[in-house]
Amino acid sequence: MFTGIITGVGRIAALDVLGSSSDHGKRLQIEAPPSYLDDVGLGDSIALNGACMTVTSINDDRTGFTIDISAESLARTSGLAEVGRRVNLEKALRAHDRLGGHIVSGHVDGIGQVTRFARVGESWELRVLAPASLARFLAYKGSIAVNGVSLTVNRVDDRPDGCEFSINLIPHTVEHTTLGDLVAGAAVNLEIDTVARYVERMLAAGLPSKDTP
Repeated sequence: MFTGIITGVGRIAALDVLGSSSDHGKRLQIEAPPSYLDDVGLGDSIALNGACMTVTSINDDRTGFTIDISAESLARTSGLAEVGRRVNLEKALRAHDRLGGHIVSGHVDGIGQVTRFARVGESWELRVLAPASLARFLAYKGSIAVNGVSLTVNRVDDRPDGCEFSINLIPHTVEHTTLGDLVAGAAVNLEIDTVARYVERMLAAGLPSKDTP
C-alpha cells in the first residue's frame, strides 16, 4: 500500500528486454536519489509513476535498483519504457507512517491524457481526460492518483470522449515530483480512490447489508 506522497524522483537509466517476443517484459535500471535506498532491501515494493514494482537487485553503491516489468504491465501503464525518463518514486507504506495523501494500491486503473497544464497565479492547473470507464469514480473534492501523486479533484466535466477533471498543483508538488514535466497530450497513469471502488461495487451489485431481511 502507498499514500501518493512522492518520496523521491528517479530516472530510468537503462532498459533490457527479457525475451525475444512481445510476450516478454523488460528489466529497468532505476537511478535513485542519494541515500534513498539506505532502508530498501530485495523484494521491497516501490511505486514507479504510481505502478507498484518489486526491487529485484540493488547496485553495490546503492545508487540504483532494478525492477522487472511484465508485458501486461507495460501495456497498461505509461512512462515506464523510456530510457532517460524521470519517474516518481514512493516506498511502500509502513504501519506507523503518516497517511498524508490517501490510500493508494499501486495498481493503475487507466491511462489519461493531459489536456492542459498552465500556470494560474502561484500555482498550476492540470486538466486530464480520463477514460469514460473511470468517470463514475471521479467526484468534486474526491481523490485520484496521477503518476502516483495523491491529488484532489477540483472540477469534473463528463464529455462524449471521456471525463475531464481539473486539479490545482501547488509549487511544492511541481518542484518535488515529475508532474512539472507534463505537457498537453502527455499520457499519465491514473488510479482511482480505493473507497470509491468499493462503493461503486456495492451500489452496482445491489449487495444487501447483513441487517437486510
